[in-house]
Amino acid sequence: MSDLARDDMTMLVVTHKIAFAREVADRILFMADADADIVEEGTVEQVTGAPREPRTRQFLQRVLS
Repeated sequence: MSDLARDDMTMLVVTHKIAFAREVADRILFMADADADIVEEGTVEQVTGAPREPRTRQFLQRVLS
């Protein structure tokens, strides 16, 4: 998948692996578990570096610590 991303292949990937998403994604959509609503979306830098939504921040704290 990393090779495909480097070759500019368009992909839709669902993952909890934030390190992988940071490596290959241009944009990230963070979705809530129960209702699958989009909670936050933006560039990788926006969503992982400066999330606006508390649910996104809580998730990132759990998976990155």
